[in-house]
Amino acid sequence: MPRRLPEKTKHAPRKPRRFGSQRRFRPSRPFFTMKPVKENQELEVVIDDIGSRGDGIARIQSYLIFVPKSKIGERVKVRIRSVGERFAVAERIA
Repeated sequence: MPRRLPEKTKHAPRKPRRFGSQRRFRPSRPFFTMKPVKENQELEVVIDDIGSRGDGIARIQSYLIFVPKSKIGERVKVRIRSVGERFAVAERIA
């Protein structure tokens, strides 16, 4: 036997359902507005991870720097070649 609703809620108007992009979070500004590195800047970094293509990954303030031909634990001196929104690519010097 099905359950019966009370009389006062039986014909109550319902809120419309929301589907799609109306409920998504959209930030008003980009997350990475200030980049901690600039092109042609020279830094000394410690490689703490390896990327999927085999490049070493160093981090400065949660900003990724990819350094080719490096291993985990190495302290290397690098020059920043290109700076993107979420990461930078560097080359080893000396």
